[in-house]
Amino acid sequence: MQAEIASNAPPKTIEVLSRHFENLQSRNHSTIKKTLGLDDRQLNHIIEFIKTLNPYPGRIFSKARPRYIVPDLAMWLEDGEIKVRLNDETVPKLGINRLYTELAARSTRGEAEKFARERVENAHFFINSIKKRNETLLKTAFAIAEAQKDFFTAGPKSLKPLALKEIAEKIGVHEATVSRVVNGKYVQTDWGTFELRRFFTNAVNPENGENISKEGAKAEVLQIIGELESKGEKISDRIIAETLARRGINVARRTVAKYRSELGK
Repeated sequence: MQAEIASNAPPKTIEVLSRHFENLQSRNHSTIKKTLGLDDRQLNHIIEFIKTLNPYPGRIFSKARPRYIVPDLAMWLEDGEIKVRLNDETVPKLGINRLYTELAARSTRGEAEKFARERVENAHFFINSIKKRNETLLKTAFAIAEAQKDFFTAGPKSLKPLALKEIAEKIGVHEATVSRVVNGKYVQTDWGTFELRRFFTNAVNPENGENISKEGAKAEVLQIIGELESKGEKISDRIIAETLARRGINVARRTVAKYRSELGK
C-alpha cells in the first residue's frame, strides 16, 4: 500500500513486492530480473526504495512504548520433579550502609547516633519484609506447581481448576495475601512465559462430571481450530461447541465465542 501511493516508486516495484517477495528475501535477484525484464541498475533502484518503506506502519499512530516482561520466577520439570527458582535479576540485593551501622553501634547517645539507629532499624525492617515477601512467593509457587503438575508435562490444556483459597490454605496464609503476592508476577516455563494468575482458573463442568479448567477448555478450542484449519474445513462457534461436546466438554456457543475472542481466533 505504501508503494502504491508513493509518487517516487520506481517502475515494477509493485510487481517485485507482490509476485517476488520470497525471491527478494532470499536474494534470488536473477529470477526477478529475468521474469520482470530488469537490469541490475533498475532492480537496485527498486530495492533501495523498498528499504525506505516502514514494515510496521501502525507504530506511527501509537505513542505507547513496548513493555518487556522479565519473569519473576522460573518453573520447570526435571527428572519428574518440578523445580522453582526466583529470578536473581528481579530480587533486589539489599544491604545497610556501613557508616550508618557503625554510627548506630556507638555507645554515645547523641542526635547523630539516634538518627542512625532509627534508620538502621527501618532498613532492617524493610529488608526483612522483602525477604518474607520472596519466601511467600516461593511457597506460593511451589504450592501452585504441586497443584498444577500436569501442566508441566502436557501444557496449558492440562491446567486444573484452582482457587486462591486452596493455595492460601496449603501455605497457611490469608487468601488476600496470595492474591497480592501473585499480582503482576510472571513465571517462565517450558511452555512459555505466563502470568502467575493464569494458574488460577475457574472450572468448566463437562457432561461426564469431571472438572476441566477454563484455560484447559480454551486450549481445547485452540486445538480444534488448528485441526479444522489444517483440513480446510469451516470454522464456526457451533462446530467447535459440538466437537467439545463429543470430547465431554459441554459449553455454550456464546462461551466458545468468548474464548475465541480472548484467543484472538
